[in-house]
Amino acid sequence: MIVLKSLKKYFGKLKVLDGIDLRIDTGETVVVLGKSGVGKSVLLKCIVGLIKPTAGEVWVDGVRVDKANWSSLSRLRKRFGYVFQGAALFDWMDVLENVMLPLREMGIPPKEARERALRSLEHVGLKGAENKYPAELSGGMRKRVGIARAIVVDPAYLFYDEPTSGLDPETSRMIYDLMEKLDSELDATTVIISHDIFLARRFGKRVIFLDAGKVEYDGPLSGAKESPKFARFLGEILTKLS
Repeated sequence: MIVLKSLKKYFGKLKVLDGIDLRIDTGETVVVLGKSGVGKSVLLKCIVGLIKPTAGEVWVDGVRVDKANWSSLSRLRKRFGYVFQGAALFDWMDVLENVMLPLREMGIPPKEARERALRSLEHVGLKGAENKYPAELSGGMRKRVGIARAIVVDPAYLFYDEPTSGLDPETSRMIYDLMEKLDSELDATTVIISHDIFLARRFGKRVIFLDAGKVEYDGPLSGAKESPKFARFLGEILTKLS
């Protein structure tokens, strides 16, 4: 379970998050929507402990992340799978080495780490690509390698930061299908940061809309009309796409 209490994050005078109260139950899948710059990625990084909040509390499985020492935070992060916006692959490592990396950091023996990484790559449809380097991959393939690296640890929590950013519509649909498959197969609490309305439609059972550093709407996508700001946001996106 993830619990945020009066979470605030300021960068100088800029109030990115300005009092977020939020609870995400175990096993739930949530999509966080909002315009660029409203703090979606900052919210995610506060949850996993990559950014310290200015004020408030961040709790994950009973551990207060914003106050946790390095040892406690390291143990908790072993339960996290994180898909970075740009995949964040290391250019000097081949695909297999990139996927094995979190297992190596966890002290998993090399043979087991290799076997698990190969299974993970097969799971995302990249069997046979293990010896390629990131520069040899398409944008969609790099995204899938990033997803393979996130799921190789058998995460209890799976975090996606803009998983379809920079992808064409066809490749985005492929990523939607993969995410939907993983959502049904993995017993993971999933948080998806995005501004992709089509992704929200696929995973929109619970959508959180951020605006001006606050939660403006929290509910099913079908209830967007309850929030004028959220309805206007969706309308602007659909107008651009038409």
